Amino acid sequence: MNSSALVERILEGSPRAVGRAISLVESGAAEGVDLLKKLYPHGGRARVVGFTGPPGAGKSTLIEAVALNLLNDGSGVGIVAVDPTSPFSGGALLGDRIRMQALYLHPKAFIRSMATRGAMGGLSAVTLDAVDVLDAAGFDWILVETIGVGQDEVDVAACVQVVALVLVPGLGDDIQALKAGVMEIADLFVVNKADREGAEKTSAELEALSRINPATGNPPPILRTSALARQGIPELVEGLRQVHARLSVPERARQKGLQQAQARLSRLVGDRFAEHVRSSPLWVEGLDAIAGRRRDPYSVCESILKEVLC
Repeated sequence: MNSSALVERILEGSPRAVGRAISLVESGAAEGVDLLKKLYPHGGRARVVGFTGPPGAGKSTLIEAVALNLLNDGSGVGIVAVDPTSPFSGGALLGDRIRMQALYLHPKAFIRSMATRGAMGGLSAVTLDAVDVLDAAGFDWILVETIGVGQDEVDVAACVQVVALVLVPGLGDDIQALKAGVMEIADLFVVNKADREGAEKTSAELEALSRINPATGNPPPILRTSALARQGIPELVEGLRQVHARLSVPERARQKGLQQAQARLSRLVGDRFAEHVRSSPLWVEGLDAIAGRRRDPYSVCESILKEVLC
């Protein structure tokens, strides 16, 4: 299938074409970049929500419950779930394909598990590209799940419109630890597994610790759910709708869009520039000089930049 035919199939919402496109993007093939260029103008309509939080918070089960609720309302739902990569084999378990079985046969749902491949911030380097493909394919909602690495999972804010931080009862001082990072980007807090003892205490701690969110001018809502028991899911979906509506006011949406564009372009230019620099003979020579203590890293860096930028 040629590029134009594949784009047409994606715009029609073909799951096979969407899967093919994301595979091309993940591979780094030039054909994948060409597809993204053609698909980008067709995006911008989906509501994109990121679910982040510590491991064991039940993010996958919660996303499955939210997706089923949205599907029952007639919405199309795309899911991008990011799993950690083994530093030894380079592979990933991609366990969300196991945990979200209830969604796989639904005609209006699409799930894609992606490996981080060493990317920091809880996301794969091509997560945004996958979101663009799903957006162009016409999905109403796109749910992005991070791997759950902890407080440094702030990259998700550059990929989504709404960030939902999922926590569970019994975290205690861990909430304080999260405060310095991911809590500050949350638009909505979810206390999952709320049928456990301590849910009220956790909610109270979140309320005490959370500050006014500069993006909304309001404290982030705190909702309680039990994903396994399917409790609190309609309320969570309604909360996501309300937060998205508040953030979609033109001026706020424009500001958020500019921030995301800056983060994405900076990352893309940085990656491309790094590739270019590493192809220079000066890079190999510099590495050898640094390893042999003949030159320091800062001088080598200045020399490479001077040569490459001139």
